[in-house]
Amino acid sequence: MPTTTPQNTMPPTAIITGASSGVGLHAASALATRGWFVVLAVRDLAKGEAAARSLGIPESQRALLHIDLGNQSSVRTFAAAFHATGRRLDALVLNAAVYLPRLKAPRYSPEGYEISVATNHLGHFLLSHLLLPALKQARAGGATSPRLITLGTVTANLEEFGGKIPIPAPANLGNLEGLEAGFKAPQAMIDGKAFKPGKAYKDSKLCNMIMSREMHRRWHAESGIVFNTLYPGCVADTPLFRHAPRAFQVIFPWFQKHITKGYVTQALSGERVAQVVADPEFAAQSGVHWSWGNRQQEGRKAFAQRLSARATDDARNDRLWALSAGMVGLA
Repeated sequence: MPTTTPQNTMPPTAIITGASSGVGLHAASALATRGWFVVLAVRDLAKGEAAARSLGIPESQRALLHIDLGNQSSVRTFAAAFHATGRRLDALVLNAAVYLPRLKAPRYSPEGYEISVATNHLGHFLLSHLLLPALKQARAGGATSPRLITLGTVTANLEEFGGKIPIPAPANLGNLEGLEAGFKAPQAMIDGKAFKPGKAYKDSKLCNMIMSREMHRRWHAESGIVFNTLYPGCVADTPLFRHAPRAFQVIFPWFQKHITKGYVTQALSGERVAQVVADPEFAAQSGVHWSWGNRQQEGRKAFAQRLSARATDDARNDRLWALSAGMVGLA
């Protein structure tokens, strides 16, 4: 990664987690097309390099750095490596996620936390804190609207039909009983109830959407950084679902294309992420959850989607922040 080019001659830079496939990879491509430099934050460097090459992302506009979001030591190493480049950071895109619906028993991170929550929520929460100074520095250096953008999901928002689906259960953090108990074995669910791997994923994504709101509330006015989430539509054939049963991988895209009409391609989802990251009209508001709706319509513009009461309980959100900070060594 270049370290000697003067800051004021550099193109804008975005870090995208989980950029070796799916939405993250296509977002990287869409941003590179806009002239951005993209840092692909990935677990498998060889896979990430091959993927970037497959989409024709120019070598001059990309770099790859290793990160395992389920390992807090890896997250800290990644942040230090990026800071060492001296490159300005204009946008951080929290995209990576693990979805392990077939687990029969919890899998735990090196720190002892259930792996979906450890990766999707805690890893991103820690990374956001570690890279906040770089986003602030970009604003101080003249960037008009540094952004921290988080991929949300309809399945974590009870305000929408997709969030009400009872299989395995809607996202629900309860009163954070599992976190209050330390969130180590035998605890594996934020609400302290029995382990359900699909719900663990939904809960972790609800945490992502809550933490974006909290970052906006705590940091936006002072920093000028834009904190938003988005749901780009149902990317039903993304590699996120590679651990789902084979029948699901075949039926789900067909169902979304022909029945719900919610399906979007990986390329379109990446373009929508790039819009929220780079386009001026998405810098005017912070603390927004952008959506294109559950049923896709030709030419529809993004709109601000309301989040459910499970994402907007300020007292519980404040406690979730405090508990999460303690779990990643920031308290």
